[in-house]
Amino acid sequence: MTTQRFPIRIGRRSAAALRLAFGAGSENAWAEVGDGRLVIRFGRATFVTELANLDSWRIEGPFHWITAIGIRRSIRHGDVSFAGSPHGGVRIDLRRRVRLGPFSVPAVWVGADDLDAFAAALAALGVPGEDARRR
Repeated sequence: MTTQRFPIRIGRRSAAALRLAFGAGSENAWAEVGDGRLVIRFGRATFVTELANLDSWRIEGPFHWITAIGIRRSIRHGDVSFAGSPHGGVRIDLRRRVRLGPFSVPAVWVGADDLDAFAAALAALGVPGEDARRR
């Protein structure tokens, strides 16, 4: 299987803050699917799980800037987002939780630059999903 890489959008206004806080820039902020796994890299952080662990995806957004950028963990649900812009994200629900540092993560958000192409790649792998922006 071919590996596909999808850059995470880094907003012009947030680029300096993301570089300082997370070490994230256009060269090291991406999501990759292939070789049986999903890999998300955002600066100094890396998240990895098997493709078989992906349950579903959902595109949502745009979001408010202050609540969207960086690596964020939802207090309510425990999901983690990797985003550099408020333009939207693809939520990926996991079949079983994955450790990320001290946290057990049930879902991840990816602020891919091309949300549609990233979701299409997941769908091509047999992961079901929906685009909530088109409701």
